[in-house]
Amino acid sequence: MISALLVKELREKSGAGMMDAKKALLETDGNLEAAEDWLRTKGLLKAEKKSSRIAAEGLVGVKVHDNQGMIVELNSETDFVATNKEFIELVDLILKEGFGVNEKDDVLDKSVSGKTIQDHINNKIATIGENISLRRVSSLTGDNVYSYVHNSVSNDCGKIGVLVSLEGKKDDDFGKKLAMHIAATAPLAMSEKDIAEDIVNREKKIISEQLLSEGKPADIAEKILSGKLKKFYQENTLLNQKFVMDPDSSIKQVLENNKQTLISFARFKVGEGIDKKESDFATEVKDIVS
Repeated sequence: MISALLVKELREKSGAGMMDAKKALLETDGNLEAAEDWLRTKGLLKAEKKSSRIAAEGLVGVKVHDNQGMIVELNSETDFVATNKEFIELVDLILKEGFGVNEKDDVLDKSVSGKTIQDHINNKIATIGENISLRRVSSLTGDNVYSYVHNSVSNDCGKIGVLVSLEGKKDDDFGKKLAMHIAATAPLAMSEKDIAEDIVNREKKIISEQLLSEGKPADIAEKILSGKLKKFYQENTLLNQKFVMDPDSSIKQVLENNKQTLISFARFKVGEGIDKKESDFATEVKDIVS
Protein backbone atom coordinates (compact mmCIF):
# COMPACT_ATOMS: atom_id res chain seq x y z
CA MET A 1 0.00 0.00 0.00
CA ILE A 2 1.49 3.33 -1.12
CA SER A 3 0.65 6.21 1.24
CA ALA A 4 -0.67 9.54 0.01
CA LEU A 5 2.18 11.29 1.84
CA LEU A 6 4.78 9.30 -0.10
CA VAL A 7 3.04 10.15 -3.39
CA LYS A 8 2.99 13.82 -2.37
CA GLU A 9 6.70 13.76 -1.54
CA LEU A 10 7.59 12.22 -4.89
CA ARG A 11 5.42 14.74 -6.75
CA GLU A 12 7.15 17.63 -4.99
CA LYS A 13 10.62 16.25 -5.71
CA SER A 14 9.99 15.24 -9.32
CA GLY A 15 7.27 17.52 -10.66
CA ALA A 16 5.50 14.40 -11.99
CA GLY A 17 1.72 14.03 -12.04
CA MET A 18 -0.12 12.26 -9.24
CA MET A 19 -0.95 9.12 -11.20
CA ASP A 20 2.58 8.87 -12.63
CA ALA A 21 4.09 9.29 -9.14
CA LYS A 22 1.83 6.63 -7.68
CA LYS A 23 2.64 4.20 -10.50
CA ALA A 24 6.37 4.81 -10.06
CA LEU A 25 6.15 3.99 -6.36
CA LEU A 26 4.11 0.87 -7.04
CA GLU A 27 6.67 -0.28 -9.61
CA THR A 28 9.53 0.23 -7.13
CA ASP A 29 7.88 -1.07 -3.94
CA GLY A 30 7.70 2.41 -2.42
CA ASN A 31 11.40 3.21 -2.81
CA LEU A 32 11.51 6.98 -3.32
CA GLU A 33 14.91 7.16 -5.00
CA ALA A 34 14.18 4.22 -7.29
CA ALA A 35 10.82 5.76 -8.14
CA GLU A 36 12.58 8.96 -9.26
CA ASP A 37 14.86 6.89 -11.47
CA TRP A 38 11.83 5.04 -12.89
CA LEU A 39 10.21 8.38 -13.77
CA ARG A 40 13.44 9.54 -15.38
CA THR A 41 13.69 6.45 -17.57
CA LYS A 42 10.08 6.96 -18.68
CA GLY A 43 10.78 10.58 -19.59
CA LEU A 44 8.34 11.88 -16.99
CA LEU A 45 10.65 14.40 -15.34
CA LYS A 46 10.43 16.88 -18.18
CA ALA A 47 8.00 19.00 -16.19
CA GLU A 48 10.54 19.30 -13.37
CA LYS A 49 13.26 20.56 -15.73
CA LYS A 50 10.96 23.27 -17.06
CA SER A 51 9.44 24.31 -13.73
CA SER A 52 12.21 26.79 -12.83
CA ARG A 53 11.73 28.76 -16.05
CA ILE A 54 9.72 31.97 -15.80
CA ALA A 55 6.33 31.72 -17.48
CA ALA A 56 5.14 35.28 -18.07
CA GLU A 57 3.24 34.83 -21.33
CA GLY A 58 0.01 32.91 -21.77
CA LEU A 59 -3.72 33.55 -21.87
CA VAL A 60 -6.57 34.72 -19.70
CA GLY A 61 -9.75 32.67 -20.12
CA VAL A 62 -13.29 33.57 -19.05
CA LYS A 63 -16.51 31.59 -18.82
CA VAL A 64 -20.00 32.75 -17.88
CA HIS A 65 -22.96 30.47 -17.24
CA ASP A 66 -26.28 31.61 -15.77
CA ASN A 67 -25.46 33.85 -12.80
CA GLN A 68 -21.86 32.74 -12.35
CA GLY A 69 -18.54 33.54 -13.97
CA MET A 70 -14.97 32.26 -13.80
CA ILE A 71 -11.68 33.79 -14.92
CA VAL A 72 -8.25 32.08 -15.05
CA GLU A 73 -4.71 32.97 -16.07
CA LEU A 74 -2.62 30.16 -17.55
CA ASN A 75 1.01 31.06 -18.21
CA SER A 76 3.59 29.81 -20.70
CA GLU A 77 7.15 30.87 -21.46
CA THR A 78 6.48 32.21 -24.96
CA ASP A 79 3.61 33.88 -26.77
CA PHE A 80 4.07 31.34 -29.58
CA VAL A 81 2.99 28.51 -27.29
CA ALA A 82 0.15 30.62 -25.81
CA THR A 83 -1.56 30.80 -29.21
CA ASN A 84 -1.06 27.08 -29.84
CA LYS A 85 -4.27 25.08 -30.23
CA GLU A 86 -3.23 22.65 -27.48
CA PHE A 87 -2.66 25.50 -25.04
CA ILE A 88 -6.05 27.07 -25.80
CA GLU A 89 -7.71 23.67 -25.31
CA LEU A 90 -5.99 23.41 -21.93
CA VAL A 91 -7.43 26.78 -20.88
CA ASP A 92 -10.88 25.61 -22.02
CA LEU A 93 -10.47 22.37 -20.02
CA ILE A 94 -9.62 24.31 -16.86
CA LEU A 95 -12.62 26.61 -17.33
CA LYS A 96 -15.00 23.74 -18.00
CA GLU A 97 -13.88 21.33 -15.29
CA GLY A 98 -12.92 23.88 -12.65
CA PHE A 99 -15.92 26.15 -13.20
CA GLY A 100 -17.18 27.73 -10.00
CA VAL A 101 -14.08 26.87 -7.95
CA ASN A 102 -12.42 29.91 -6.38
CA GLU A 103 -9.11 28.48 -5.11
CA LYS A 104 -6.25 27.67 -7.50
CA ASP A 105 -5.13 24.55 -5.61
CA ASP A 106 -8.69 23.20 -5.60
CA VAL A 107 -8.87 23.68 -9.37
CA LEU A 108 -5.54 21.89 -9.86
CA ASP A 109 -6.76 18.96 -7.74
CA LYS A 110 -9.97 18.48 -9.74
CA SER A 111 -10.12 15.03 -11.36
CA VAL A 112 -10.71 14.83 -15.12
CA SER A 113 -10.69 11.42 -16.85
CA GLY A 114 -8.74 9.83 -14.00
CA LYS A 115 -6.12 12.59 -13.80
CA THR A 116 -5.99 15.87 -11.93
CA ILE A 117 -5.90 19.14 -13.84
CA GLN A 118 -2.30 19.51 -12.60
CA ASP A 119 -1.54 16.15 -14.25
CA HIS A 120 -3.02 17.42 -17.51
CA ILE A 121 -0.84 20.53 -17.26
CA ASN A 122 2.26 18.41 -16.59
CA ASN A 123 1.47 16.28 -19.64
CA LYS A 124 1.33 19.44 -21.78
CA ILE A 125 4.66 20.59 -20.33
CA ALA A 126 6.17 17.29 -21.45
CA THR A 127 4.70 17.41 -24.96
CA ILE A 128 4.97 21.15 -25.67
CA GLY A 129 8.38 21.58 -24.04
CA GLU A 130 7.75 24.75 -22.02
CA ASN A 131 6.92 25.53 -18.44
CA ILE A 132 3.16 26.01 -18.06
CA SER A 133 1.48 27.10 -14.83
CA LEU A 134 -1.95 28.06 -13.62
CA ARG A 135 -1.23 31.37 -11.95
CA ARG A 136 -4.59 32.45 -10.56
CA VAL A 137 -8.34 31.92 -10.71
CA SER A 138 -11.40 33.82 -9.54
CA SER A 139 -15.13 33.15 -9.56
CA LEU A 140 -18.02 35.52 -8.94
CA THR A 141 -21.80 35.43 -8.90
CA GLY A 142 -24.65 37.90 -9.27
CA ASP A 143 -28.00 38.63 -10.88
CA ASN A 144 -26.17 39.47 -14.09
CA VAL A 145 -22.58 38.49 -14.87
CA TYR A 146 -20.84 39.90 -17.93
CA SER A 147 -17.45 39.27 -19.51
CA TYR A 148 -15.03 40.75 -22.00
CA VAL A 149 -11.81 39.45 -23.55
CA HIS A 150 -9.27 41.81 -25.13
CA ASN A 151 -6.73 40.74 -27.79
CA SER A 152 -8.65 37.49 -28.12
CA VAL A 153 -7.30 34.36 -29.79
CA SER A 154 -10.61 32.52 -29.34
CA ASN A 155 -14.09 33.34 -28.06
CA ASP A 156 -13.10 33.04 -24.42
CA CYS A 157 -9.30 33.55 -24.36
CA GLY A 158 -7.12 36.62 -24.75
CA LYS A 159 -4.48 38.80 -23.14
CA ILE A 160 -6.87 40.67 -20.83
CA GLY A 161 -10.04 39.22 -19.35
CA VAL A 162 -12.77 40.83 -17.28
CA LEU A 163 -15.77 39.63 -15.30
CA VAL A 164 -18.28 42.03 -13.75
CA SER A 165 -21.28 41.22 -11.57
CA LEU A 166 -24.30 43.53 -11.40
CA GLU A 167 -27.65 43.58 -9.64
CA GLY A 168 -30.67 45.15 -11.31
CA LYS A 169 -32.18 45.04 -14.76
CA LYS A 170 -30.50 42.85 -17.36
CA ASP A 171 -28.69 44.86 -20.02
CA ASP A 172 -26.18 42.86 -22.05
CA ASP A 173 -25.01 45.88 -24.06
CA PHE A 174 -24.22 47.97 -20.99
CA GLY A 175 -22.70 44.98 -19.18
CA LYS A 176 -20.24 44.40 -22.02
CA LYS A 177 -19.40 48.12 -22.22
CA LEU A 178 -18.69 48.23 -18.49
CA ALA A 179 -16.46 45.15 -18.80
CA MET A 180 -14.63 46.86 -21.69
CA HIS A 181 -14.20 49.97 -19.53
CA ILE A 182 -12.62 47.86 -16.77
CA ALA A 183 -10.28 46.23 -19.30
CA ALA A 184 -9.16 49.67 -20.52
CA THR A 185 -8.77 51.50 -17.18
CA ALA A 186 -7.52 48.73 -14.86
CA PRO A 187 -9.15 49.95 -11.62
CA LEU A 188 -7.43 48.84 -8.42
CA ALA A 189 -10.68 48.46 -6.47
CA MET A 190 -14.39 49.25 -6.42
CA SER A 191 -14.14 52.24 -4.06
CA GLU A 192 -11.76 54.07 -1.72
CA LYS A 193 -12.44 51.73 1.19
CA ASP A 194 -11.55 48.70 -0.95
CA ILE A 195 -8.01 49.80 -1.85
CA ALA A 196 -5.35 47.98 0.15
CA GLU A 197 -3.83 50.12 2.90
CA ASP A 198 -0.26 49.47 1.75
CA ILE A 199 -1.08 50.85 -1.72
CA VAL A 200 -2.56 54.04 -0.23
CA ASN A 201 0.41 54.47 2.14
CA ARG A 202 2.84 54.02 -0.73
CA GLU A 203 1.02 56.68 -2.76
CA LYS A 204 1.02 59.06 0.22
CA LYS A 205 4.76 58.55 0.67
CA ILE A 206 5.51 59.24 -2.99
CA ILE A 207 3.39 62.41 -3.01
CA SER A 208 4.83 63.63 0.30
CA GLU A 209 8.42 63.13 -0.89
CA GLN A 210 7.65 65.02 -4.11
CA LEU A 211 6.19 67.93 -2.15
CA LEU A 212 9.12 67.91 0.29
CA SER A 213 11.62 68.06 -2.58
CA GLU A 214 9.71 71.06 -3.95
CA GLY A 215 10.04 72.85 -0.60
CA LYS A 216 6.29 73.27 0.01
CA PRO A 217 5.26 74.64 3.45
CA ALA A 218 3.66 71.99 5.70
CA ASP A 219 0.14 73.49 5.67
CA ILE A 220 0.09 73.87 1.89
CA ALA A 221 1.65 70.42 1.40
CA GLU A 222 -1.16 68.90 3.48
CA LYS A 223 -3.83 70.47 1.24
CA ILE A 224 -2.01 69.42 -1.92
CA LEU A 225 -1.64 65.87 -0.56
CA SER A 226 -5.39 65.70 0.09
CA GLY A 227 -6.16 66.89 -3.44
CA LYS A 228 -3.73 64.49 -5.08
CA LEU A 229 -5.13 61.55 -3.08
CA LYS A 230 -8.64 62.50 -4.20
CA LYS A 231 -7.45 62.42 -7.80
CA PHE A 232 -5.72 59.07 -7.18
CA TYR A 233 -9.00 57.58 -5.90
CA GLN A 234 -10.91 59.04 -8.84
CA GLU A 235 -8.53 57.46 -11.33
CA ASN A 236 -8.10 54.08 -9.62
CA THR A 237 -11.45 53.16 -8.08
CA LEU A 238 -14.08 51.86 -10.47
CA LEU A 239 -17.10 53.68 -9.02
CA ASN A 240 -15.28 57.03 -9.15
CA GLN A 241 -13.77 56.64 -12.62
CA LYS A 242 -15.20 58.55 -15.55
CA PHE A 243 -16.98 56.17 -17.92
CA VAL A 244 -14.82 55.94 -21.06
CA MET A 245 -17.95 55.98 -23.22
CA ASP A 246 -19.49 58.94 -21.36
CA PRO A 247 -16.61 61.00 -19.86
CA ASP A 248 -19.03 63.47 -18.27
CA SER A 249 -20.36 60.80 -15.90
CA SER A 250 -18.73 58.63 -13.25
CA ILE A 251 -19.35 54.88 -13.23
CA LYS A 252 -21.39 55.38 -10.06
CA GLN A 253 -23.66 57.87 -11.84
CA VAL A 254 -24.01 55.66 -14.91
CA LEU A 255 -24.97 52.68 -12.75
CA GLU A 256 -27.58 54.74 -10.90
CA ASN A 257 -29.04 56.00 -14.17
CA ASN A 258 -29.15 52.42 -15.46
CA LYS A 259 -30.80 51.21 -12.21
CA GLN A 260 -27.98 48.78 -11.50
CA THR A 261 -25.66 48.07 -8.56
CA LEU A 262 -22.06 46.94 -8.89
CA ILE A 263 -21.42 43.78 -6.84
CA SER A 264 -17.90 42.77 -7.83
CA PHE A 265 -15.43 42.57 -10.70
CA ALA A 266 -12.24 40.77 -11.67
CA ARG A 267 -9.64 41.84 -14.22
CA PHE A 268 -6.66 39.69 -15.21
CA LYS A 269 -3.91 40.76 -17.59
CA VAL A 270 -1.40 38.16 -18.73
CA GLY A 271 1.92 38.43 -16.92
CA GLU A 272 1.14 41.54 -14.87
CA GLY A 273 3.43 41.71 -11.85
CA ILE A 274 5.78 38.98 -13.07
CA ASP A 275 9.45 39.91 -13.34
CA LYS A 276 10.49 38.64 -16.75
CA LYS A 277 13.94 37.16 -16.97
CA GLU A 278 16.07 38.70 -19.71
CA SER A 279 18.60 36.44 -21.43
CA ASP A 280 20.85 36.59 -24.46
CA PHE A 281 20.56 34.28 -27.45
CA ALA A 282 23.35 31.96 -26.24
CA THR A 283 21.53 31.48 -22.93
CA GLU A 284 18.27 30.75 -24.73
CA VAL A 285 19.97 28.08 -26.86
CA LYS A 286 21.54 26.57 -23.75
CA ASP A 287 18.11 26.45 -22.06
CA ILE A 288 16.56 24.73 -25.05
CA VAL A 289 19.13 21.91 -25.22
CA SER A 290 19.33 21.42 -21.43
